[in-house]
Amino acid sequence: MSRYWLEPSFKHGSAARTGVLLVNLGTPAAPTPAAVRPYLKQFLSDPRVVEIPRLLWWPILNGVILNTRPAASAKKYASIWMEEGSPLLVHTLRQAGLLARHFADAGHDGIDIRYAMRYGAPSIPTTLNAMRARGCTRILVLPLYPQFSASTTATVFDEVAHCLQHWRNPPELRFVRDFHDHPAYIAALADNVRRHWVAHGRPDRLVLSFHGLPRRTLELGDPYHCECRTTARLLSEALALEPDRVLVCFQSRFGKARWLEPYTQPTLEALAAQGVGRVDVMCPGFVSDCLETLEEIAIECKEAFLGKGGKAFHYIACLNEEAAWIDALADLARQHLGSWLERPPPDAAALAGTRERALASGAER
Repeated sequence: MSRYWLEPSFKHGSAARTGVLLVNLGTPAAPTPAAVRPYLKQFLSDPRVVEIPRLLWWPILNGVILNTRPAASAKKYASIWMEEGSPLLVHTLRQAGLLARHFADAGHDGIDIRYAMRYGAPSIPTTLNAMRARGCTRILVLPLYPQFSASTTATVFDEVAHCLQHWRNPPELRFVRDFHDHPAYIAALADNVRRHWVAHGRPDRLVLSFHGLPRRTLELGDPYHCECRTTARLLSEALALEPDRVLVCFQSRFGKARWLEPYTQPTLEALAAQGVGRVDVMCPGFVSDCLETLEEIAIECKEAFLGKGGKAFHYIACLNEEAAWIDALADLARQHLGSWLERPPPDAAALAGTRERALASGAER
């Protein structure tokens, strides 16, 4: 078998296109154990996600987790599933469409904007190959993770690199590492909070819940924890909040190892026990609502807070399709596209002339 995948037929006079690939984590295709199992297997088989030697991890994954967890996870997915499908997939698709419209309105309708999932479908290789077939010779990869982590952003880089090593003619490539402190992203978060408070009033505490990681990752040099803290500080400053009104915590702990602290649910339970009446919870590390926000926070953590005596729990939705976020996403993409945006759109007559000259000079296609 050849190391390289079949290239699209080259034709002189074809327009070179610029593409933007948005990448999110992924989702099962349906809220069923049969669909959740392969998704979990792909996700938990990634050595960047689970840094346990495969000799030890493989029997646990295949013998225990994949035989017990899919059914429980499927029930959780079913509780938040939308008519159009998985919330994460639906919001990511919409964001890509709105971003394409934003660039088209700005006169850059030749940019090919697509989305992919790191785990599940549409996959990164499938989408990159579709962009190649469309003539994209310049591709910006934009992972939708505001804060960098080896277990999220770096896995996208791994998959893109793995895919492109099979291309005989790889594209020019640019990659967004993070945007945890990007002014437009912070402004979009602040705008989202203010809008909620105008409609519902202010809470006693604003809780910013980020996805957790094993504590060991921080000790090994992963900057994720620091970038989460920076995002929280900048958002607090944008909202002009006193430090004691904002709490940062980390959710989605898995296993018995120590993870980044404090943990979200115990923090909320402690606040309720202390007599804090109302909390608003926001998840700045997610730009799209998903299982971790809609089920873990808006359902499970709400029940935990109210069950310990809290009076009111408000979940502030993710940025999703908010106009300020689409503007921020476009601003972020423009900055990284840079000189690629300055190239004039292809002129049909000029391309035809290029082809004629190439053929006259001995080109075969």
